Amino acid sequence: MVKKPLVVAVSAACLNLSLIAASQAAGFIEDSKATLSLRNFYYNNDNRNEASYAARNPSKVEEWGQGFLLNYQSGFTQGTVGFGVDAIGMLGLRLDGSGHAGRATNSNQPGTMFPRETDNSSVDEFSSVGATAKMKISETEFRYGTLMPKLPVVVFNDGRLLPQTYQGAQVTSKDIKNLTLTGGQLQSAKNRNSTDQDQLSIAGSNSGTTARDSNKFNFIGGDYKVTKDLTLQYYFGQLEDFYNQHFLGLTHAVKLGDGTFKTDLRYFNSKGNGDNKDADTQGAFYASSGYYGGTRTRGEVDNRLYSGLFTYSIYGHTLGLGYQNTSGDSNFPYLNEAGGASTYTITDIQINNFTRSGEDTWQARYSYDFGQLGVKGLTAGVIYQRGDNIRTSAGSDFMEWERDLTVSYVIPEGQLKGLGFTWRNAMLRTDLPAATQRDQDENRLIVSYTLPLL
Repeated sequence: MVKKPLVVAVSAACLNLSLIAASQAAGFIEDSKATLSLRNFYYNNDNRNEASYAARNPSKVEEWGQGFLLNYQSGFTQGTVGFGVDAIGMLGLRLDGSGHAGRATNSNQPGTMFPRETDNSSVDEFSSVGATAKMKISETEFRYGTLMPKLPVVVFNDGRLLPQTYQGAQVTSKDIKNLTLTGGQLQSAKNRNSTDQDQLSIAGSNSGTTARDSNKFNFIGGDYKVTKDLTLQYYFGQLEDFYNQHFLGLTHAVKLGDGTFKTDLRYFNSKGNGDNKDADTQGAFYASSGYYGGTRTRGEVDNRLYSGLFTYSIYGHTLGLGYQNTSGDSNFPYLNEAGGASTYTITDIQINNFTRSGEDTWQARYSYDFGQLGVKGLTAGVIYQRGDNIRTSAGSDFMEWERDLTVSYVIPEGQLKGLGFTWRNAMLRTDLPAATQRDQDENRLIVSYTLPLL
């Protein structure tokens, strides 16, 4: 385990700045920005059933840490081609959790929030540094190095103390009016609870003695604003030797009375690629998780997912209803190195993402902004969703439901303006076998603050 103090991150950012500043044109420094983000994170997860399963995941996980994230973004040098550099430094300090963190046995897997020592205990601190070179021509920007993509086919995870990052290249162009084009390639990921660069994989192939991975995730797509209220999307993602994925999306907003009605439609079509096409005959190799009949739980990627979310906002109230369906032999595939992952689905909420083979999910959500009552900065919301018709090797009619409650307050003014407090509570219940999914009660308490440096 390589441990680097936060000062290394600060020094890296300053070094990059000084090297270029010696020969830079106006704009590089003038447009530079730097922030220091602080996140204090308490995590408590109580697995409610099947003590016999505790050898793999303990019945209770409890961790508390303090995170620091230094983010430096330079401007671009002047001229037809502008050059710049970004740097990010991250440090996580463990405040508690030595007795209730990670897994109960030495499975060589990271803990929930922190990496683990060889004796299976959580480390006292972990840190990493990343740099990104960038170049801009007109309205087209090329970036190479550390990336944090947020696209329909790949979404970085920020659900713990420090965010997940990727290594790769990305180009984004806005030269055509109302059209944003994006493409690139990712080679590896540094998960939210690790200092290691891991190659890319999916659930079904990301752990155990038969684990398989890839060093190429290619993506391309675009967002087209038909009008200021209507946006159409198409994206394609390909994880070499695992899957090809097509995405179509539509978002629309319209005024209804004094409120706004929003529509969000999404469709994914995912099929096997390369060695994954042999997963049905070779079993464990390059396989996706899912339902393949009998006792088989892994095989070729084969999934269609479509969803719709409709929300209406008025006078601080927001009410939403959604539906999602998955079909095909496999679960919905996405980049997943077993260290925590996010998906661009309406059902990806606090604990689970409800994307199993055959799953039909209904969702209801409500939130309120108390600024309407004069309490600026205070918001609260609740989400309930239920998935049915889940298919596994043990049967084809399982269900799961989750209820999430969030209360958040951000100080709106004064010397502590921007200081935020969030409580997130979730409850997950299911009749799936415990080896597939356990009932869970989870709480997260988060205190956050971002300090501008430049």
